[in-house]
Amino acid sequence: MEDFKIIRTFNYSHEIVVLKHLLEQEKINYFFENETLVSIDPFGSFAYGGIKLKVHINDFEKVQELLDNLNTKLTIV
Repeated sequence: MEDFKIIRTFNYSHEIVVLKHLLEQEKINYFFENETLVSIDPFGSFAYGGIKLKVHINDFEKVQELLDNLNTKLTIV
C-alpha cells in the first residue's frame, strides 16, 4: 500500500458509486480508505477524514483525468 497515493477525498458513500464502476472498467487498482466506516456511520465522515480514494502512483494521472472528466461531463437529466 505504500505505492498508493490519495488523489481525492469524499464525504459520503453515495459519491463514489459511479467512480467505482469507472475505475473497474478501466482496470485501475484503487482503494477507498474508510469506506466501510463511513457507510456504517455517515455522520462521522468528517471526524474520520472522509473516504479517501487511493490509487497506484503509476495510475495517478489517468485517474486525475477520469475525475476531471467525471466532474465536467456528468449530467443528470
